Amino acid sequence: MKTVDFRHFHLNRGDKVLDLGCGEGRHVISAYAEGEITAIGVDLSLNDLKIAQSRFADFNDPENEHKAFGLATADALKLPFADHSFDKIICSEVLEHIPDYAAVLIEIERILKPGGLFCASVPRAWPEKICWALSEAYYKVEGGHLRIFKASQLRKQIQDLGFRFYRRHWAHALHSPYWWLKCAFWDGQDNNPLIKQYHRFLVWDLMDKPLFTRTLEASLNPVLGKSVVMYFEKANPA
Repeated sequence: MKTVDFRHFHLNRGDKVLDLGCGEGRHVISAYAEGEITAIGVDLSLNDLKIAQSRFADFNDPENEHKAFGLATADALKLPFADHSFDKIICSEVLEHIPDYAAVLIEIERILKPGGLFCASVPRAWPEKICWALSEAYYKVEGGHLRIFKASQLRKQIQDLGFRFYRRHWAHALHSPYWWLKCAFWDGQDNNPLIKQYHRFLVWDLMDKPLFTRTLEASLNPVLGKSVVMYFEKANPA
């Protein structure tokens, strides 16, 4: 389930791309599959990285000398990379989990090359507020969401670091009702037949990508999209 739209985050041959907080690998693997690049994913969770490595096996193209892939544990507050190391950086659904997210943005600015692209996505405010209202456990669970972002404020914060904003869109409208249901029936969600059926629907949509649901979600994203996705370019020095 990709949140980043690579039509707006073009990968050039030879790019070095970082997926910061890569989790189980959806974007770092997608980036590797999308272009002839070096794709690197970092995360604090060793278990998630193991899953990402396992999933990567289906996409590995060792015969293509223009592709490379790597995973590593790393702290987003102190990344083990030199200044201006990456051409592109993705940070998708991560910042809401980190207490000092502003320090993460500073690290991103440090390791991204001038003229490089940065994509940030976070939960959209109003669908997220419904989740918080329906279930306290949703955001108080270990590793849960620490804040609800207002996209315009996050956008300004990133721009103030020397980035040019160039595009925004929303994603995963069909997932918003699913999470509302999970929050409404939090304690019994694992056995709730409505949640189970909706989950089957989402898996079917993800695997088969039928035109009807793809068209439906595209039309609903501006209104119901669970995530807001913003794209930036780091300024070149004068």
